[in-house]
Amino acid sequence: MFPREYRGVAFVVGLFLVVQLGALALVPEFAESGYQAVENPENPTNSLVYIAAIIAMTGVMLAAFRYDLDQGIRLLIVGVSAWLSWYVFSAVVSPLAAAVPAVAVGVALLAYPEWYVIDAAGVLMGAGAAGLFGISFGLLPALLLLAFLAVYDAISVYGTEHMLSLAEGVMDLNIPVVLVIPLSLSYSLLGEGGEDAEESEGDATEPAEPDDPDDTEADAGADDTETDDAGADVSEPTDIEDRDAFFIGLGDAVIPAVLVASAARFSPADPLSVPLIGINAPALLAMVGSLAGLLVLMSWVIKGRPHAGLPLLNGGAIGGYLIGSVVAGVPLIEAVGLGGFF
Repeated sequence: MFPREYRGVAFVVGLFLVVQLGALALVPEFAESGYQAVENPENPTNSLVYIAAIIAMTGVMLAAFRYDLDQGIRLLIVGVSAWLSWYVFSAVVSPLAAAVPAVAVGVALLAYPEWYVIDAAGVLMGAGAAGLFGISFGLLPALLLLAFLAVYDAISVYGTEHMLSLAEGVMDLNIPVVLVIPLSLSYSLLGEGGEDAEESEGDATEPAEPDDPDDTEADAGADDTETDDAGADVSEPTDIEDRDAFFIGLGDAVIPAVLVASAARFSPADPLSVPLIGINAPALLAMVGSLAGLLVLMSWVIKGRPHAGLPLLNGGAIGGYLIGSVVAGVPLIEAVGLGGFF
């Protein structure tokens, strides 16, 4: 049997793959249904609007935690989860019928937010969000978005550290802005999962107490919906053997998948013969690159310190995308979305 940390890493990789493959499967359905959010997906200012929204939402959430409006944030995220789930379900059933499972997702999050409920809702949210943004952001806007958020994530984790404060605030809310990675079969996020879960109270597997800024359940890469990743103490590394779970921000899965979906939708590369999903070499290697970055990130996370995830994840996705474009014979000026400007 693999050591528990390897099982945890495999679980994270599996969740990221489901989000990316789900986004790819949803892209043609979303495009056909007219869910594109902007009139001109090639306009680079689309990224600026979204970036401004991320910064504004981060400020709103930090203010809400400061003034004890946590439950308002919880209801907002649950509502967004149900809304994005509706988009996903509407790709396979009628819009009216899709409302039933979408509402069920919201009710489950409110009534019983166990780790597997949160992860299932997070995967639905992630695939839906990546698919929607993928058809709404052309190649240049998607690349600008990933590049900016990689830098922003690094500054917010290593510099201002406000993303760690945001992570600390959301951990007690049990909402799908983080993916929960259990390291033991008996783990329960609600503290009802057995002996291991009961013994974990007060250690780094549990959400940090808000009055102790050194005991954060910190993350590995943040952005709009995001907290980041890694159930760890900010000041002292925590051995993974002392924990029953760690956490990674949902945004770490979503943002690289936006480029994957955008490449599948907008790259002029020839499609590959893959059943059920539309994919080409740039999108495929963007996936490979993001997963390579994820493996490097997880090698750091299991050592017990919080890390910014998007520099590695987005950097891997961008590098893989560009390599895939070259392999597919797409000129780099077209690969980066500048062909129309010359």
